[in-house]
Amino acid sequence: MKLAKIITIIGALVMTAIIAYAFIAGDFGTEGAVLTAMPWGIVSLVDLYVGFTLFSGWVVYREKSIPLTVVWIVAVMTLGAFAMSLYAFLALQSSAGDWKKFWMGKNA
Repeated sequence: MKLAKIITIIGALVMTAIIAYAFIAGDFGTEGAVLTAMPWGIVSLVDLYVGFTLFSGWVVYREKSIPLTVVWIVAVMTLGAFAMSLYAFLALQSSAGDWKKFWMGKNA
């Protein structure tokens, strides 16, 4: 479980750095238009959001609170792997070393 925590923290830190870089050096409107004009750009975005949706399904399954679930889903859909890394880290923390509780949350 310690390795999983390390991986999730590294994921959150890497995503923080790359998001900051993109906001500083990039132009979301211009670059987004270029990305969506390319077939592989569209494939990449669809792939990304299918993954976000699958991860969000896990959040829905394991969370007790509907408002908190909605907040996490919005965070995943807007912040991507940063939010997913943070959610997984917090789930690892709250599971107290129990993998069943980590995966199943309220259903454990």
